[in-house]
Amino acid sequence: MTDTIFALSSGPPPAGIAVIRISGPQSGTALTALTGKLPAPRRATLATLADPQDGTHLDRTMVLWLPGPGTATGEDSAELHLHGGRAVVVAVESALAGITGLRRAQPGEFTRRAFANGRIDFAEAEGLADLLSAETELQRRAALAMAEGALSREAERWRSALLQLSARLEAALDFSDEDDVGEGESALPAGFGSDCTTLAQNLEAWLTRPRAEPLKHGFRVVLAGPPNAGKSTLFNALVEQEVAITAAEPGTTRDVLTHACALDGVPFVFVDTAGLREEGAGEIERIGIARAKAAAEQADLILWLGPEGEGPDGRALWEVSARADDPSALHKSDKALHLSARTGEGLPALSQALVTHARQTLPAPGQAALNQRQHTLLSDVAQSLHHATAEPDPLLAAENLRLARRALDALIGRTSTEDMLHTLFGKFCIGK
Repeated sequence: MTDTIFALSSGPPPAGIAVIRISGPQSGTALTALTGKLPAPRRATLATLADPQDGTHLDRTMVLWLPGPGTATGEDSAELHLHGGRAVVVAVESALAGITGLRRAQPGEFTRRAFANGRIDFAEAEGLADLLSAETELQRRAALAMAEGALSREAERWRSALLQLSARLEAALDFSDEDDVGEGESALPAGFGSDCTTLAQNLEAWLTRPRAEPLKHGFRVVLAGPPNAGKSTLFNALVEQEVAITAAEPGTTRDVLTHACALDGVPFVFVDTAGLREEGAGEIERIGIARAKAAAEQADLILWLGPEGEGPDGRALWEVSARADDPSALHKSDKALHLSARTGEGLPALSQALVTHARQTLPAPGQAALNQRQHTLLSDVAQSLHHATAEPDPLLAAENLRLARRALDALIGRTSTEDMLHTLFGKFCIGK
């Protein structure tokens, strides 16, 4: 029998109201033990809670009885909307723990039960996890689109199309056994190849969308250049904090410094790096230079404060002159961004340019975006469809369609490993 679980699902006390959720077959029994009777289903009811062990009065509060399967978890559930004092919450949780068949929930266990009972699929659960950790408006809207099933609905349509293609192919294989196919004729059904290609193109429209990782972790901007180019001063100005130490002495920055912040609702991670130079660096500084080069390779955008045209190759790069107020500073052409990190001149224009550029490369507001796992599986589906299109042997074409269906089922969690489930749901808080 499935255990009945309970946990505080609202914020930690003290608070105006504290909500304790109960889910499982003993939910009705637990609610009756606390209140003396089972209230009407799905109707907020005022009740007095008492400890079943000794009758001690616990709280007078609102309770909800939610019989399954039409609940968030797909099980019988109950909610206790308590006064939000710490002592009240502790007392009610202690009383629940004393009821036979009840135990405290593990992190993410409510959501995992919703997944196991078919209330949500794996893609929606991933979206919910991102929604719980969202810190900017862009992150919230993208996560909400996934949590509300934007990808899941598309996946069901793709799966239906795959099943229809498979059915047509199986029918063609059955007829081919009757030797009705003439010499030189294909055993594949008419239009099979074009229909596979159309479906693959539909998938690829999703695969070419901006990915979820830059939105989730922040658009990564690396400041790079030689010593004393003004990187740390610009870094502090962009993040609006004195995070990096600034000094005239070369090699002041020895390690990679990162700081996450939002500009106009767009998540950024700014990275300050050690000054790049070939000579005069000590052992520790050389380690910092190596890390600076590694950071540049992971950048979504590099702000290059060194000599024009000498920045790292192969990465998106903007030429920046960050010491426009200093006549002795390195000169750059008019194509570069000219500003003063010390006085703030030109800094608003740089910030706005960064926001505009990031928005062009991040998912549009409210657009669902694929994470690495989802992108890999959807790529597998598209690849299998292309292989089915190019395969003249109907048996091999059918096998490619089967592989496509298997990858699509893994996308939404019809086939999932225990380790993958544990990793995802372990990220949730106790009461979710």
